[in-house]
Amino acid sequence: MGIRLANDELEQDGARRPAGLPSPVEILQALIRFNTTNPPGEEAACIMYIRQLLEDAGIETRIEAFDPARPNLLARMRGSGEAPPLLLYGHVDVVGVDKQAWSRDPFGGDIEGGFVWGRGSLDMKGGVAMLVSAFLRAHVRKLPLRGDLILAIVSDEEAGGEYGASFLVERHADYFADVKYALGEFGGFAFHALGKTFYPIMVAEKQICWLKATIRGDGGHGSMGKPGSDCMAQLGNMLQSLRRNKLPIRVTPAARLMIEGMAAALPLLPALLLRGLMRPRMSGLILKLLGKKGGTFAPLLRNTVSATVVRGGEKINVHPSEIMVELDGRTLPGVTPQQFMDELRRIAINDSIGLEVLRHDPCAAAPDMGMFGLLSDVLKEADKEAVPVPMLLPGGTDGRLFARLGIQTYGFLPMPLPEDMQFTKLIHAADERIPVEAIGFGTDAIYRVLERYGAQPLSSDG
Repeated sequence: MGIRLANDELEQDGARRPAGLPSPVEILQALIRFNTTNPPGEEAACIMYIRQLLEDAGIETRIEAFDPARPNLLARMRGSGEAPPLLLYGHVDVVGVDKQAWSRDPFGGDIEGGFVWGRGSLDMKGGVAMLVSAFLRAHVRKLPLRGDLILAIVSDEEAGGEYGASFLVERHADYFADVKYALGEFGGFAFHALGKTFYPIMVAEKQICWLKATIRGDGGHGSMGKPGSDCMAQLGNMLQSLRRNKLPIRVTPAARLMIEGMAAALPLLPALLLRGLMRPRMSGLILKLLGKKGGTFAPLLRNTVSATVVRGGEKINVHPSEIMVELDGRTLPGVTPQQFMDELRRIAINDSIGLEVLRHDPCAAAPDMGMFGLLSDVLKEADKEAVPVPMLLPGGTDGRLFARLGIQTYGFLPMPLPEDMQFTKLIHAADERIPVEAIGFGTDAIYRVLERYGAQPLSSDG
């Protein structure tokens, strides 16, 4: 495994860099040492560190902020205009570490055992270090760009993006005019299955569809036993129904691309089993046969809902007459809020319970695969064992917000990972860490994309 390297590159801590620039590893260590836990975020010092790196290299930057304590950094390098502008973006806020048992300082950025340790090393300060390093390298080497290259480092992704990507999309859309494609999170990490090394590249993500369920019933004094219409009983029934009943299977274009991509690399029997997931009459049984591995595919084939917040009752001696439950709904691309609520009505929530949409962040029903071939080629050259596959992400990223401007995001932060490393279980968890080697690998892969972007026509059908 390895990427071709230019002769003028130096090696430091396993990462590659042109002379005069800090290595991607050094940048990551510095980023981790800024405590940008969201809430409250307070990303300003971290953003200004990146700004200083860029300006020291002679790159002009601008800051746009809804709140000065939570700024967003923008920078642009001009291209020849042969291709549309390409956007690189990432966030520097992180989730908290309270009540987690870390074996090292979560904001220390220590290197030990071949890993950089710290909150955000995977989500996503490691990715930001790669993107910023590739951007700097392109500037220092005077890379001939076929399209403008835009870097956006944002705040507030972990809490919805109000101060970050959402603010930029709503207030500064003109800065992203004509952008068709973007590189960001979440994808490019290696995972190993049946002797293959897959590199999933995110091409789509599930939609946020948050709901509020309102349960009403008879109130009354607590000493008088259960009222005729008991809110608590209705609540219990609803929660049990949500737990027991699965929403129907839906095979979206993004899920089909992912499953077909994996199946094409597998032996006949595993491939047949995987393709069976796309047959609704068989998929339920196959998911059970796959056991824990089936848990990876299940949310990619159906809408999901989780009850996360309950509000009701004011006094211990009074039956509540109203209970409100907030539901974290994640719907497949192209599914409308009404279709989602209709599904819930059929299997778990009766008509007497009110349903209201709190937030819906839509995304396109099918991804634009125009850059997938380029990204795939770069990965296969970097790692001869790589099997790049499209990925539908069950969670959400800032990609859904940039999608409002017609921008297709590819989750592309390439990381070769050890076979025994449980990547997804380390994100947001104690002892989050990233292999030192992965940071240099990802930086080089992103830079190769910048070198080739626009050299061949980009088509929406991939």
